[in-house]
Amino acid sequence: MALRMATRRLGSKLLPRFSSTSVLHSHATSFGFKEIPEEEKSRMVGNVFSNVASNYDLMNDLMSAGLHRLWKDRLVSKLNPFPGMKHLDVAGGTGDVAFRILETLNSVKSRATQDVLDDNLHEETQIFVCDINPKMLNVGQKRALERGLGEDKSLIWVEGDAEALNYKDNSMDGYTIAFGIRNVTHIEKVLAEAYRVLKRGGRFLCLELSHVEAPIFKELYDYYSFSIIPAVGEVVAGDRDSYQYLVESIRRFPSQETFASMIAAAGFQKVEYENLVGGVVAIHSGLKI
Repeated sequence: MALRMATRRLGSKLLPRFSSTSVLHSHATSFGFKEIPEEEKSRMVGNVFSNVASNYDLMNDLMSAGLHRLWKDRLVSKLNPFPGMKHLDVAGGTGDVAFRILETLNSVKSRATQDVLDDNLHEETQIFVCDINPKMLNVGQKRALERGLGEDKSLIWVEGDAEALNYKDNSMDGYTIAFGIRNVTHIEKVLAEAYRVLKRGGRFLCLELSHVEAPIFKELYDYYSFSIIPAVGEVVAGDRDSYQYLVESIRRFPSQETFASMIAAAGFQKVEYENLVGGVVAIHSGLKI
């Protein structure tokens, strides 16, 4: 897996271009390559994920040749979870990221000297899995049962909207969102909510499909995206349209530099991103100070 680190320090001169006013007053938004009324996007995206929920894991493996597992491992390693943390994983209905966080913490526990304080810290750990789509949450809860985690009190499953989180200010130690932010109506609202709920010192981490720049690789990636992925979706899941939307939504998502600027505009410091596989995906991070 090709790996390249790119870090940018973002100055205030970038911020005016991404003011919430300029975006939130718009009455149209994108759904793939289509322009639709803002109020329609949530419903239409919800339909897509309701359609793909039952085949979500299989299709992720097929579309990424299994690499999505390594990308999520990398996301969690950058989070560096610790016992007793309060963590929010948004758009994480299938549990992929939450399970990795919990497994990391259990690994730490197994290596640590056991005492009352250590046990209490682990019992206080809370990993909130928040997703707007109940079918995706059902997939995650079923997977938790299969993994023997159905009764684990650290995992808390919540139906909720990334643009209007039902959590108190300064209540979370960490926030992750994997392959979800490009599907929201207002990215700025999601970033503002992430900033609001994080404590000072809390970390924001976003794993998202991104933009490939190398010309030859980009041509190959575009062919694979638009010719292969929808066809596989049709054969495996019986749903070409949903996967056509997912491919188009990647191309409509801001570039790495632009999205990093939006994270900085939300108030985060030490904003950086890491490209994986030549920019097929990127991990963005920021710190609330």
